[in-house]
Amino acid sequence: MNAIFLRVALDTPLDTFFDYRWVSATEEANASNQPSIGQLVLVPFGRQEITGLIVDIVETTTVPVDKLRDVIAVRHVLPALNAEWLALIKFAADYYQRPLGEVALPALPKNLKVAKTVSLDRALKKLGRLSFPHDAAPQDEPALNAEQQAAVNAITHTREFSPYLLFGVTGSGKTEVYLQSAARILAESASGQILILVPEINLTPQFEARIRDRFPGLHLSTLHSGMAEGERLLHWLAAHQGQARIVLGTRLAMLASMPDLRLIIVDEEHDPSYKQQEGLRYSARDLAIWRAHQLRIPVVLGSATPSLESWHGAQSGRYRLLELHERAVKDAVLPVVKIINLEREKPSEGLTPRLIAAIRQRLEKGEQSLLFLNRRGYAPVLACDACGWISNCTRCTANLVLHKGDHRLRCHHCGLEQRIPRSCPTCGNIDLQPLGRGTQRLEETLASIFPEARVFRIDADSTRLKGSAAAAFERVHDGEVDILIGTQMVAKGHDFKRLTLVAALNPDAALFSQDYRASERLFAQLMQVSGRAGRTAQKEGGSISEVLVQTRYPDHPLYHALMAHNYQSFATDLLQERQQAQLPPFMYQALLRAEARELATAIEFLQQAASCTQHTGITINDPIPMTMTRVANVDRAQLLVESVSRPALQAFVKEWIVTLRAMKSRVKWLVEIDPVDI
Repeated sequence: MNAIFLRVALDTPLDTFFDYRWVSATEEANASNQPSIGQLVLVPFGRQEITGLIVDIVETTTVPVDKLRDVIAVRHVLPALNAEWLALIKFAADYYQRPLGEVALPALPKNLKVAKTVSLDRALKKLGRLSFPHDAAPQDEPALNAEQQAAVNAITHTREFSPYLLFGVTGSGKTEVYLQSAARILAESASGQILILVPEINLTPQFEARIRDRFPGLHLSTLHSGMAEGERLLHWLAAHQGQARIVLGTRLAMLASMPDLRLIIVDEEHDPSYKQQEGLRYSARDLAIWRAHQLRIPVVLGSATPSLESWHGAQSGRYRLLELHERAVKDAVLPVVKIINLEREKPSEGLTPRLIAAIRQRLEKGEQSLLFLNRRGYAPVLACDACGWISNCTRCTANLVLHKGDHRLRCHHCGLEQRIPRSCPTCGNIDLQPLGRGTQRLEETLASIFPEARVFRIDADSTRLKGSAAAAFERVHDGEVDILIGTQMVAKGHDFKRLTLVAALNPDAALFSQDYRASERLFAQLMQVSGRAGRTAQKEGGSISEVLVQTRYPDHPLYHALMAHNYQSFATDLLQERQQAQLPPFMYQALLRAEARELATAIEFLQQAASCTQHTGITINDPIPMTMTRVANVDRAQLLVESVSRPALQAFVKEWIVTLRAMKSRVKWLVEIDPVDI
């Protein structure tokens, strides 16, 4: 029997491939049993048996015969991952400076990587029994306004790579542009596929419903981390085999295998959720641009508040700007934004008299109100007035948040929980007071002020169970809620028909954050949550849609831009500031993070890292502790590296990582490209 050697990528931190010997189980090798690049294989690794990906097939190897091991099994039942997908994975591995196996294998469903193929066989059998209609005819397409039609025409007349920034005010009908663009492209090809990305899992149910209603004759796959593994495998296989013509998902869907991808859509492209914050720290939005370029297809980035990187791309001509200036629903207008000066109008329990009166007016008219407070829990901290004790987390540089309903103090960073003490642990004082307010406390306050109202809270605590978020939003859409309290979960993408009042509570903290992106994110959040109001025409006798912002800084330029709904002016000013300060998008960055039991150890490692290599054209800043220095008894520090040249930064980091791996240290470290949290 003739042996060949398979070069296999494994999910390990080792930046190398592993050679294995493959011998055909039959005397005569044929095309059906020959392994091919892109197939999965089960191989021995140490004392384990793990799944790898074939990246090359060679006739010779440098591995000594006595150390060479045999492939256990080739997954012939699964069609090989194609060359375009492998190229995407290779680019992501190269750009984000990670071994290819650490990118490729985590991108696949877990049930594909287990030793036994029971789940895979079952899923393939189930898909084999299903009939997949390929009727791409859209149902009940509404008429478009002139701006929407121009956007659809531009997107669908492209037969090559073309990145579009679809900039439209909230409620301008961007989703309709997506769907009608998809309809045209699907009609042109019997096998063409569309990929639609949304930033959060809770946005998928309503998007999925709209797609199914519009395209009842096509198979839709959804992909996100909230799915059961068996369900995720089934949907991934449908996309991989071309049976799913439309794939809807969160950032992980960006790495899905789709053999005939024709259009990529990134909704709410500004959202920081598109940047993975663990493992491979990739940007799904940026990979969407590269994947579209690779496949020579259009890509649409949609937002009412584009990221400064995308806005700069449009202003510089790299992206084509498509604008929607008006709301799509006839007679629907943008809400009036009003500022409440907290220095003049004193709040009680966080609510000013003007805001309370506005809520009461909506209740009298059967309309809905939304109060936006981006802080979950009952109160940020529990404190003792007698001695100054506060509920610190013993494992983090953070406070334990009071969760009154659960009778718990909880750390939102490491998960530590404690029972609420009956008295102060330091002095014994029994009169402990909650300081500040979170969504739970606001819910309690509103229930006492408006006992007749149906007050409802949506945040990460109230939607822990699978399906609970979708059920919660369904209640709001069905009119079963009068006053909605929510965090950023409610700020974007949702279309509440009866909502005429939005109030933003306590937004000022972000105005003075040391994070240079804080003001950009705050403006986006406030614009997005403001956009939930007035999405339908004002009813006769109904209230004017308005947004009330409670602030101690009414003259801040951010609030003036918000009142004018003027993203362009705000973005122009911010870009000028970024250019003067030499910050992204005018500078390219990489961040070296270090973790150790002692902060001094992490800082010392970073100091050594800063001085261990040459760096012409590279700025290496001093190592500093991270803002949240200690998490789960681990101290953390960071070292920021910058360059005006992306290729120069990439070349430097590539060499630097080799040097860092050679350094003997117990410090846990990682390098992040294009960091968004510094």
